[in-house]
This record gives sequence, structure tokens and C-alpha cells, in this order.
Amino acid sequence: MTLVVERFADRLRATPQSRLQRGAAAEALELARELAVRAQRLESAASAAEAGAAPARVVPDAGIFVVGDQVAVAGLDLAEALRATAAAPAPDDAKAPSAMLDEAVRLVEQAEIRAMR
Repeated sequence: MTLVVERFADRLRATPQSRLQRGAAAEALELARELAVRAQRLESAASAAEAGAAPARVVPDAGIFVVGDQVAVAGLDLAEALRATAAAPAPDDAKAPSAMLDEAVRLVEQAEIRAMR
């Protein structure tokens, strides 16, 4: 997970402004937001015993030149949440962390393909 996230983030950081403006930045921001939501879901499930869950935080649109960093941070947060989930006992009906990891890696790879066409 961290390898594909870092690769895409590095490519975004090196992408010309014109390509970022043509949609690569929007694609990357959408991915960062999705990865962040998934990480927050895992973290809130892990702390379900606490009173009241915090509302989901949305990755802000901070401009086209920071989307690489946003993808990296959101992806690494999700990777850490998946590690914590794998280490904790899970309910019988929960999706396996390995399946969630595979799905997240596919999301990153597909977003990279769409952004870099």
C-alpha cells in the first residue's frame, strides 16, 4: 500500500501544472478524500467504545500543487489504520483487513492510471 501511494504521490509532485489543471489534481483529490474516509471509518470502528463518534473530516481542496502530499498522507493514514485493524480482534461480519488493503491498492492504481493519461 505504502509503495503504490508513494509512487503516485511522487508522480503527482513531478507532474506539470498543465496536466494537473487538466484533471490529474481533481482525480488525486478525490482519491485522497476516499482514502481518508476509509481510514476514519476504521479508526472510528476501533474506538466505538468511546462515547459519540466524531464527524468525518474531509480533505480540503488546498490547490493543485499539494495533491501529491494529500494522497501520501491519506494513503499512509489508511495503511496505519489497516495495520491496527489487522492486529485487533474483529467481529465475524467484518471485512478482512487483507481484502480492504487489496481494494485500497486497486483504488490508488486506478486513480493513477486515470490521472496520468
